[in-house]
Amino acid sequence: MSLDVSPKLLAEAERGQVREEDFVETVRTSLPYAYDLIAGLVAELRDEAQEFTDNHTPPPTEKERGQLLRALASDAIRGSLERHFGVSLAFMNCHRVAVFRSEAHGGETHTRFTSLRSQILNQSPEFRDC
Repeated sequence: MSLDVSPKLLAEAERGQVREEDFVETVRTSLPYAYDLIAGLVAELRDEAQEFTDNHTPPPTEKERGQLLRALASDAIRGSLERHFGVSLAFMNCHRVAVFRSEAHGGETHTRFTSLRSQILNQSPEFRDC
């Protein structure tokens, strides 16, 4: 799954100048499921007093799963989304996205969520082919 890059943004990249706001807009329009899922989690986190919130609902189709994997597998996309929303993202299995408050990154809860132990404990047979 590729981003739908406008000719204007491509020309900017060829000149060496890319505004992050333009890149995030390209992500938003190219990967709407992933963007909207993260935006929704960010809104939920802002309404709660907890350190993080996460998604447990699988994407409705493989297309949406692909968008989520694309967004979180790319350092540039993931980093831009983190900066845009002012959060730290974590990812487990094939759809469990967590949004942490920036100050929680590297803390006890974040470290526990991203640990080897947590990854192992969150496995199940249906994740093998996702």
